[in-house]
Amino acid sequence: MTDITIRGAGIFGLSIAWACVQRGATVQIIDPNGAGAGSSGGLVGALAPHVPESWNTKKAFQLESLLMTEQFWSEIAATGGKDAGYARTGRLQSIANETARAQALRRIETARELWQDNANWEVIPTSNTDWQPISPDGHLIRDTLSAHIHPRRACDALVAALEAKGVNVQPQAPDRGAVLWATGAAGLEELNLGRSRIVGSGEKGQAALLQYDASGLPQLFSEGVHVIPHLDGTVAVGSTTERYFENATSTDAQLDDVITAARRVIPILQDAPVIARWAGVRPRSRTRSPMLGMWPDRTGHFIANGGFKIGFGMAPKIAQVMADLILDGTDTIPDGFRVEDNL
Repeated sequence: MTDITIRGAGIFGLSIAWACVQRGATVQIIDPNGAGAGSSGGLVGALAPHVPESWNTKKAFQLESLLMTEQFWSEIAATGGKDAGYARTGRLQSIANETARAQALRRIETARELWQDNANWEVIPTSNTDWQPISPDGHLIRDTLSAHIHPRRACDALVAALEAKGVNVQPQAPDRGAVLWATGAAGLEELNLGRSRIVGSGEKGQAALLQYDASGLPQLFSEGVHVIPHLDGTVAVGSTTERYFENATSTDAQLDDVITAARRVIPILQDAPVIARWAGVRPRSRTRSPMLGMWPDRTGHFIANGGFKIGFGMAPKIAQVMADLILDGTDTIPDGFRVEDNL
C-alpha cells in the first residue's frame, strides 16, 4: 500500500486520486475550499481537439486522452452512481471565407492520417436546421472527435466515486507519504517565488449558462465562442480570457459581449434566458502546456498544474501518467509537459 496526499480537489487532483485508488493506493485529498471550488467548477466543459496539422507531442497526448475519456467517465459513474454529463456529439464550426474553407479541406486528409479510424473531420454545407452557427462561407467544419462534459457534475461524479472507495475530500490534514500539488493558479504563484522568470499565472475566464434544451446535439464554435449543449437541458457559452483583472470571481460587460456574440451567431438562442453566470481563474503555465512531474525543490513532492482551457480533456491521460510516476517511478511524461520546461 502506498500513502499519497493530494493537495487540490480540482479536475487534476481528483482524477489523479481516482487513478491511484484504482491501483490500490491509499489516498487522502486535501482542499480547504472543497471539490471543484476553483476553475474546475466552471460551466463550459468543451472537450475539443487541436486542429489536425502541425502535429506535435501536445496534440498527440490530447488525442490519446480524448479517446480514453468515455471509458474513464463511465467507470466513475458506475462506481459512484453520478453522471458527469459526458457526451461525444461532435462539433460544428463556422467558416469565414473561401480561404478558410480551403484550409479546412486540406485538413481532411491529415485528420484521416492522424486520427485514423477514431474520428472524422469534414467540410459540409450549411443546412436548414436551427442548431448550427451562421457561417459566412455557407459551409461548416464538422468533426466527430469533439465531446463535452458538465464540469461541476464531473467533479461531483469523481467525489462520489472516490467516496465509494473510502476517500473523502478533507479541508485540512497533515501530509502523508508522497505529496501531489494540484493547486491551480495559487500553486503557480507559489512556484514563481524566488525564480528569475514567471513559471505560470492565473488568467480569468467568464462564462454563462442559458436555459435551452439542445441535449444530444453537437457543440458549436464560431467567432471564438464555445456553445455547449449540456445533457441537462442547458447551454453553456464562453468564455473570456483575461490576463489582467481586479476581481477574480465577478462577471461584467465582457461576459455580456460573449452572450451577445453567441446569440448573434446562433439565432435560436436569441430569447434563451441566462440562468447562471460564472467567473474564475484558470492556471496557465508559461508554455501553455500542462506542468507535470517532480517538484524540483522538494523531495517526494509532485506537481500537476497548468490545465488552463484543456484540463478536462487532458485529465484521463494525465491521471494515468502521474499515477505511473508516483506509484511506480515510471516517467512517461512527454517533452514539453515537464515542470522543468517552465522553469
